[in-house]
Amino acid sequence: MTPSDVKATLSFSDGSPSMDLPIYKGSIGPDVIDIRKLYAQTGKFTYDPGFLSTASCNSTITYIDGDKGELLYRGYPIEQLATHCDFLEVCHLLLNGDLPNQTERDSFVKTITYHTMVNEQMQFFLRGFRRDAHPMAVMTGLVGALSAFYHDSTDVHNAQHRTIAAHRLIAKMPTLVAMAYKYGVGQPFIYPKNDLSYSANFMRMMFATPCEEYVPNPVLVRAIDRIFILHADHEQNASTSTVRLCGSSGTNPFAAIAAGVACLWGPAHGGANEAALTMLKDIQRQGGVEKIGEFIKQVKDKNSNVKLMGFGHRVYKNYDPRAKLMRETCHEVLQATGLHDDPLFKLAMTLEKIALEDDYFVSRKLYPNVDFYSGIVQSALGIPVSLFTAIFALARTVGWIAQLNEMIGDPEYKIGRPRQLFVGSPARDVKPVSQR
Repeated sequence: MTPSDVKATLSFSDGSPSMDLPIYKGSIGPDVIDIRKLYAQTGKFTYDPGFLSTASCNSTITYIDGDKGELLYRGYPIEQLATHCDFLEVCHLLLNGDLPNQTERDSFVKTITYHTMVNEQMQFFLRGFRRDAHPMAVMTGLVGALSAFYHDSTDVHNAQHRTIAAHRLIAKMPTLVAMAYKYGVGQPFIYPKNDLSYSANFMRMMFATPCEEYVPNPVLVRAIDRIFILHADHEQNASTSTVRLCGSSGTNPFAAIAAGVACLWGPAHGGANEAALTMLKDIQRQGGVEKIGEFIKQVKDKNSNVKLMGFGHRVYKNYDPRAKLMRETCHEVLQATGLHDDPLFKLAMTLEKIALEDDYFVSRKLYPNVDFYSGIVQSALGIPVSLFTAIFALARTVGWIAQLNEMIGDPEYKIGRPRQLFVGSPARDVKPVSQR
């Protein structure tokens, strides 16, 4: 990083001396004012709850332009990656900085394929959970427990350990998610098969039973693969920042990723697609398509508490580029499964049409987002709502690992230590209990 010739000058109205702050220019995106020496020179911190205006790191992995509706993985537009690549190619890109050639691709796919089984003892650990435990509660435990089973790849400062841990996590997450699902529904665990693709293998582990041979539908396999690609990374969001902060202490990669899983569980983060489908089911219970006009009226009413879930995005002030791609997949899946006439999905498509045409939504840029469509797609694939966030965690694992590895390799990285504005009581003395 080289500072710009232009500097920012910070001046104080109380007569304190002003201070010049270096400015760094990114390859794209906003300039960044370097405040690292602010406290040492002025005795003051900045105040930025939620870090909405603070860059916590420099990164080469993912770039978002919310105003343009642009998402780049290592410089490649998400539209091109989702159209021309499969998930493991995108994993290679995020981990290594570029798309693989044929030899690199074959080698990477083989490595991931041969790491998909988990230690048999994991089954006994899993059986300690209640059958009705939420899949994300189970996943938080299982991912964290990987460090107890794979001692030979827990040193985050060892590059070889980090690589092995990365491959293990990417390979084993589908197996763990499928195990969590099978355990909850009381079905036997299905072992991975090495002759299937990453996404076809996941579908088989989820939906096969020992009773009959399972043949993955290529349309549905491509749909889940696209869900994985679109959720693989999304810059410095809450769960990614959690992984970085957790990893900054030097903890092992499995523990850092488990922290990301726990953060993703929050309904404001990974639970958005679940909330969107729950909203559709609520409308359906109240009368379905015939009652949609009434629902829209309530959404527009400022005094009502009715919220439109799965529309608009905190970052994208334009159309979410992932939503366009997920929309195509959504319509393909509904056609392939024969569910386009299903009342719930008809309702979803009616709501989509209104949101894309009604001036109230268009003027406020409340477009359907990726969560709206991915919830519908996963439901059509037969994935229960409670498992949606676990699928998200599976997909995001590669982004978390790439971000963690980048941080560990950054010579400027330090253990995270946010500051605070203290507004509690100043120092005071403890009185004897009789005087309190």
